Formats: sequence, C-alpha cells, structure tokens
Amino acid sequence: MTATERAVELAGVAARAAWDLKAEEIIALDVSEQLVLTDVFLIASGTNERQVAAIVDAIEEAMFKVGVKPIRREGKSEGRWVLLDFGEVVVHVQHAEDRVYYALERLWKDCPVVPLPLDAERPVDEPDSAPTAS
Repeated sequence: MTATERAVELAGVAARAAWDLKAEEIIALDVSEQLVLTDVFLIASGTNERQVAAIVDAIEEAMFKVGVKPIRREGKSEGRWVLLDFGEVVVHVQHAEDRVYYALERLWKDCPVVPLPLDAERPVDEPDSAPTAS
C-alpha cells in the first residue's frame, strides 16, 4: 500500500506554502504502510518561534484554499513543534533545534520519501529598495 494520490497532492500544497515562507529541510514521508491514521508526514523547520507560527498559518491558509481544514492542531501556542492533522497528511513544523533533538526522519527512516514540487533553489532576495537617509 502506498500513499494516495490525494495525500501526495495535499502534501505538495502544504510543502509549497512552507517553502514560500522559507521553511528549511522540507521532507515528505510515505507512512501509509506503518500507520493506518495517515498516509504522509510532512516535516519542515523554522529558525525561531515566529517563523514556525508563520509557516503553520501559511500551511493552514493554503490547505483551506483547496478545501481542507485541520482535524487537530497541537503545539501552536508554544511555537516549537506544531502538529497539523489534515487526515491523509500530518504536518510537523518544528523549531530547528527540536527537529535535531527529536529526529523524526530517523524514527521513520524506513519510509519512502515522497517527491515534492519545490524549486531546487529559492530566488535570491531583492536588495532593500528603501531610500537611504542623506
């Protein structure tokens, strides 16, 4: 058994939203053979609590636009590790330090990686165009 096509598509929607907010180390794992509750884990990192919260908000907004709401949300008030359960996809957005400590990828290392529709490189930010004081 492998992840459903819909689960892979939803993981792509969530991954793109995280990518757009400069989430780091985004990976999707097909956990369908190990778990009956979900098909895909999407894992992403933020460098601080504010970025984690912003990534989570962007993912929820993107998923809402495709008609999906979270069944459960945990950890948002702390901003260190937020879990969003969308049924077929469970999203983990972790502070970079917590990501290293909990090492979900190592725990689920036998699960196949789901390819994500992300650009190989992010565009370089435009230089600040604000006028300088004379």
